[in-house]
Amino acid sequence: MSKEQEKPSRFFPHPRGSGKGGAQAAEVSGRGVSRMVESFMKLPGIGRKSAERLAFALLGMPREEAAGIAQAILDLKNNSRYCSVCNNITEDEVCSICHDVARDASRICVVEEPSNILILEKTGIFRGRYHALLGAISPLDGIGPEDLKIDGLMERLRAGGIKEVIIATNPTVKGETTALYLSKLIKPLEIGVTRIAYGLPVGGDIEYADENTVQRALEGRREM
Repeated sequence: MSKEQEKPSRFFPHPRGSGKGGAQAAEVSGRGVSRMVESFMKLPGIGRKSAERLAFALLGMPREEAAGIAQAILDLKNNSRYCSVCNNITEDEVCSICHDVARDASRICVVEEPSNILILEKTGIFRGRYHALLGAISPLDGIGPEDLKIDGLMERLRAGGIKEVIIATNPTVKGETTALYLSKLIKPLEIGVTRIAYGLPVGGDIEYADENTVQRALEGRREM
């Protein structure tokens, strides 16, 4: 399997608040509940209280429903991959968006993560193609342009037929750095480059924005 086709993975922070709370949960509710709580706490945005609620909700489910959730997780990990064209999440070699001949192939919207594509699609406004970079330039974190899927984007642009590249990286320092870097690369190709407008809050992520905010940001994109 080539690097472009690797199974997607993310790095999450270590479990929070383990130790005394975990030992207490094991003592009161058993090791099974404690392990489930610690597992849920590995997910982003899930603290101990939320993890405990989820664990007890699973415990109260019929066995078939709980097994269905477990199987869905396994299916997600085993069958999901990055699209060989745009790096969207798919179960096939090429995702449904890249396969859709009805979409405008002359416009590419560049995002940081595949999850951003889902949010943008919910607006129903943009009918072009996408390209996920799988990250953003961040020298402090040791992430440079060579660590992102920029080469694949440039290959698509050099192939011809692209009129506009919409840069929809997050309105953060990393997102802005990435946007400026891409703009300098793309402009010599004589392709129009626009930046998603600031309908999104500075310092926020597209993933957590509501659909109306994303819609205004798309409609108000500007030249770079």
